[in-house]
Formats: sequence, C-alpha cells, structure tokens
Amino acid sequence: MTASTAASFTADDYRARMERAARAAAEAGLAGLLVAPGPDLVWLTGYTPPAVTERLTLLVLAAGQDPVLVVPALEAPDALRAAGAPALTLRDWTDGKDPYAATAALLDPAGRFGISDNAWALHLLALLRALPGGYFASLTEALPMLRAVKDPAELELMAAAGAAADAAFEEIRAVPFAGRRESEVAADLDRLLRRHGHEQVDFTIVASGPNGADPHHEAGDRVIARGDMVVLDFGGLRNGYGSDTSRTVHVGAPTDEERRVHDVVRAAQEAGFRAVRPGAACQDVDRAARAVIADAGYGDHFIHRTGHGIGVTTHEPPYMIEGEEQSLVPGMCFSVEPGIYLPGRFGVRIEDIVTVTEDGGRRLNDTTRELVIVE
Repeated sequence: MTASTAASFTADDYRARMERAARAAAEAGLAGLLVAPGPDLVWLTGYTPPAVTERLTLLVLAAGQDPVLVVPALEAPDALRAAGAPALTLRDWTDGKDPYAATAALLDPAGRFGISDNAWALHLLALLRALPGGYFASLTEALPMLRAVKDPAELELMAAAGAAADAAFEEIRAVPFAGRRESEVAADLDRLLRRHGHEQVDFTIVASGPNGADPHHEAGDRVIARGDMVVLDFGGLRNGYGSDTSRTVHVGAPTDEERRVHDVVRAAQEAGFRAVRPGAACQDVDRAARAVIADAGYGDHFIHRTGHGIGVTTHEPPYMIEGEEQSLVPGMCFSVEPGIYLPGRFGVRIEDIVTVTEDGGRRLNDTTRELVIVE
C-alpha cells in the first residue's frame, strides 16, 4: 500500500480493522494473531517496513489486549509515522537482545495463534522454541476471510483500480499487434497501467495464437500474426488496491469457430456473474460458468477455477471453485474469469472483477466483452 493510500485511511480505520481481526481470531478459537511484514500488516496498520530483513517485526493481536507492534529499534521512527501507529503500542528491541523472548511474554504460553503465511521460517522456529506449548496455524488457513469484505472506502479504491485497467485496455486495442512481439505489447500494457495510476504492475499476459492455450503464459518473443487470437490478462495495484482483467482480441477477421468459442466463454462469464448474490456459495459461481462451457462441449478445456479474491493483493481468498462453500457477503471482491484452452491452437478468457452487493453483484470492469478486432 502506497503512502497516498495510507493517507486515505485514518488511525481509527486501522484501529477498527485490528479490533475486527482480534474478534475474528477469538471466534475462531485462536488466542491471537501474529502478523509479519506483508499485505496483512499493511492492511491492519498502514505500516510497510523500509526493508524486509532478518530482524523480527511482528504485530501481536489478541482480543481484550491492546495491539502491540514488535519492531527493531532502528526502524521504530518509520513505524511511528505509519497511519495506524496511534492505534497500537510500539515495543522496540535493540540488536543483541532476544526479540522472541520479548514477543513470547505477550502471548499465552499454551495458546493457539494464527501467523502470517509469509512469516520467515527463522522467526516461526524461534517462536516455537520460545513457546514450546504453543501452536501456530497459517493465517490463511485459520482466518481465510480476514480481508475479504471491503468497506466503502476500499470499494472506491477497487473501483478506481478497475477503471484504470479498463482505460489501459481501451488504449491497447488501438495499438498495432500484427508483426510485433508479445513482449512489446506487454510493455505497452505495463506503461499504460502506470500512466493510469498503477504504482505496481503484477502481470501483463499477452498470449497469442497457440500460446493462448496456456492460461499463465509469459509474454515472449513470438511475433503476433494476422489470424491470431490473443489473450490479454493484466493488473496490479493502484493506490494499494488491485486490478485484474482479461479480454481476448483477434488480429483481423476471426474464423467461425473462433467466434463461437469466444461466444461460449462470454456466455459462461455472464452466467458466473449472474450467480453472484449474498448467501450463494463461492462454488455456485464456478458451477454456473462451468455448466455453460460443459454444455457446449468444451468442459475438458476449462482447466482452472472460475475466480479468486482480490484486494490489497491481486490473488487472495475467497476462491470461486468447486468445494468452496463459503457464502458470498456484500463487500467481497473477486474475479469471474472462465476460459477455454485448445492446445496447439488458441485460447479465450474473459475476466471482470465483481463485488457482491446487497441484492446481487456489480462489475468493476466495464469494457466490452464482445470479441474485439485489432490490427
């Protein structure tokens, strides 16, 4: 999350998030949460350490206790400038001291704690030694929905990120495709996303012709030719919140089969979107989109889940996949992105970010989902 984003949230916002996280931990049977540097720490406190090092930085949250941020003394001034700093207590430590003993003193010695997925093994193993009677669970496993429901201010940032990605697509469809390398078009997408306010670009997939059958193809040296179907999938962070959209374009006139496959994917994407409503299960979105593709005879060629959550990272829970019974709640944001992939030939994917509303869903991407012809 950038400084400009942090400035848009107050200490009270971060205090409310930390209180909510502590309550959710208690309801899940946890004694508390241990949050290492990364997306969760930024979301909860507004603090991004100046560098991720071997020195321990850890936010300790537990119901009924004030939040405590354990931080190296040399980084304490930066931590104090974070927007959420007034809502927590800073506990600094100096080189030569044992930060794990200091952290353990804040914790129930026999408690069960959720800990950030990205916590270093170095720190987790040291905490296990300091708390031999404790138990640690992955934060994603213990509280997968921690960041899933966005508040109104977050939804505004998500919508702005989606609009910026849409603006990038409207410009990229006007650039030349034929005769250029995939990597050149990908560089154009990166530039356009940044021009429209993204401080971080996470991916710019440009998959032409047979490369389109690889959902996570990395743009390479293949020269795009007339007659190619081209999958574009791009996104990143704008003011700390994610964008992610996919559109499939065609260089010159498509064949009847290519148009038919695109129409099937477009209908599947629409069906997935129409399945979004409060109380529906995540898997219902996947089932709705997948049924359209299966009924058209392409079921074996839809080889990934229908969607993933998005927020301060571009991939996070919840996931739109068979077996995920988590109910949709207003404020959740996730992708709806079915695809068909024909090995050695071409692929098609159409993706919007969708947020759950009180009575259905709202798309955060509004560019055409028709097959776009480029030159």
